[in-house]
Amino acid sequence: MNAPAAPRPAARKRLLILAGIGIAAVAVAYGAWWTLVASHYEATDDAYVHGNLVQITPRLAGTVVAIEADDTDTVRAGQPLVRLDAADADVALAQAKARLAQTVRQTRTLYVQNDALDADVNVRRADISRAQAELARARSDWQRRQALSKSGGVSGEEILHARTALQSAESGLAQAQAQLAAAQAKLATNQALTQGTDVAHHPDVLQAASALRQAWLDASRATLPAPADGMIAQRSVQVGQRVAPGTPLMTVVPLDQVWVEANFKEGQLREMRVGQPATVVADLYGKSVTYHGTVVGLDAGTGSAFALLPAQNATGNWIKVVQRVPVRIALDPETLRQHPLRVGLSMNVEVDVSAEPASPPTRSGPALSTRAFDAESAQADTLIEQIITSNLSA
Repeated sequence: MNAPAAPRPAARKRLLILAGIGIAAVAVAYGAWWTLVASHYEATDDAYVHGNLVQITPRLAGTVVAIEADDTDTVRAGQPLVRLDAADADVALAQAKARLAQTVRQTRTLYVQNDALDADVNVRRADISRAQAELARARSDWQRRQALSKSGGVSGEEILHARTALQSAESGLAQAQAQLAAAQAKLATNQALTQGTDVAHHPDVLQAASALRQAWLDASRATLPAPADGMIAQRSVQVGQRVAPGTPLMTVVPLDQVWVEANFKEGQLREMRVGQPATVVADLYGKSVTYHGTVVGLDAGTGSAFALLPAQNATGNWIKVVQRVPVRIALDPETLRQHPLRVGLSMNVEVDVSAEPASPPTRSGPALSTRAFDAESAQADTLIEQIITSNLSA
């Protein structure tokens, strides 16, 4: 059998030239693609969904009597989640109501006494005027009888009676003056307790109102509301459990406020700026759903810098490891509403580092807030006003 003929040198050379041209064309195309497209983007698959984990914790000790929501339940802000036994708090509230009513009545008595004490002072002044007139008459009688005693016109007994009457008038005046001083002191003391304020704003009434407000808050805090809209997770509380202040009972996760934390290598951050657009794909939905986001911030340090046990790079066993910096990506709310995410899901992030950064929004208020607890103070103030008004007119 004859062996196949070897390719001719010209054909082999032609194949090598074509292969070289093909490789060069691929290299040129890749270089052009890298220069014009790929170099403008930084991507990573080390990215995960993060969100606020709002812990539900009691503010006073108590026994759990009802659990109004369970894991995976969707709740609204202000909706009751856990109820504690409020029997002791209700008793304390009733006592605080009674103390406030009693304090208002006692304080109102001080203002009524001002008028009575002022009238008593006027009476004492009139008594002094009468005592002074009596003293003047007694002194005149004594002086007249003394003058007549030299001529023998009056007896010694009359002179003795006149002197006794004079001493009695002097004692009466001194007593009236002492009573006036005591009445004035009592009036001054009572006025000092009421001066510059009315019954509703008297310090004693304000103190009793504060005690009632505290009792009302303790009673209202037997019901634990949801601070925000979200989904329940990590429920650990059980009915009948005795809980202390600060004990984690469950968690509310606001799924409409999640964001993506992408961990880029430090070399990928050279051109990355706050405000640049990002494209995010979730493993949950695949490439069929694309989230559009914006870089809203770069973390203050690498992940290892804030680890529980940071790397000891100053030791002799140091090995250089490329570090990653968390970058926060805010997602488009409308897309997030249509395709909700869960905390911890894996994401693929691509940031356009060639784009001009958009101006970051200016924050005019708190980053996070809740009004779920506003009704507590408002209802307490209404109750206090009702008690004061009813006892002022009683």
